[in-house]
Amino acid sequence: MPTVKVRNLKNEEVGEVELSDAVFDAPLNEGLIHAAVRNFMANGRQGTSATKTRGDVSGSGRKLWKQKGTGRARIASLRSPLWKGGGNVHGPQPRDWSYNMPRKMRQGALRSALSERVREGKVTLVDGWSLATPKTKDFVASLGKLGFAGKTLIVDSLDNENLILSTRNVQSTKVVNSFALNIYDLLYHEQLIISEAAVKELEQLLGPNKEAVAAPAAEEKVEAAAAVDAEPAKPKRARKPAAKPTGAKSTAKATKAKPKGKEATE
Repeated sequence: MPTVKVRNLKNEEVGEVELSDAVFDAPLNEGLIHAAVRNFMANGRQGTSATKTRGDVSGSGRKLWKQKGTGRARIASLRSPLWKGGGNVHGPQPRDWSYNMPRKMRQGALRSALSERVREGKVTLVDGWSLATPKTKDFVASLGKLGFAGKTLIVDSLDNENLILSTRNVQSTKVVNSFALNIYDLLYHEQLIISEAAVKELEQLLGPNKEAVAAPAAEEKVEAAAAVDAEPAKPKRARKPAAKPTGAKSTAKATKAKPKGKEATE
């Protein structure tokens, strides 16, 4: 189980936190990380690039010269792709580049990237990032005390409005919450700072807690089904044979029946 030291904004050690093995000690899966990055970048594409075809280009629709007898090549319109200023053939058209990636694969890529950052020693835990006023100068000073320079990703609660406002003008720093953490930011930024509250949220989001809760419920269902099967089956009731019609009603039906065969013709 990986252990990371907790620091305050004065760069003083306040304690240690044991991280979850399922989230912060997962094996490195480069193929899964690559697939998650491609999915993230594809979903961010606008898909608005377009070129004009011969139907979109402005120009006359008249025939420039007659079909035969001029010695020149036949032509139908100035908007043909063969002419200067004509339409484009097979050019890019607006389209949607996004596609869905399974949730378990995205979570697996995040676990793999977070674990690799921990093994590289580029993850720092802080007990809290409280700023009295939303000033960029105060934030840069606290970041300098922690000894961070360059691309830094801070994962904290979005309720910390002073922190969000203080980092908007710092290009090398980005603040996100645990729900908005993505694979691209993890790989792009060189350093990762996580608050203690965000660590617990990440362990709940990416950990196997839901599966562990669902497993006992499934076991209870299996046990209940086994108990039902163990009970002795009740004997089925035998159906009573239908009583044959007797008496005056049966004789009346017999007399009313139509004769068949030769008797009917006679």
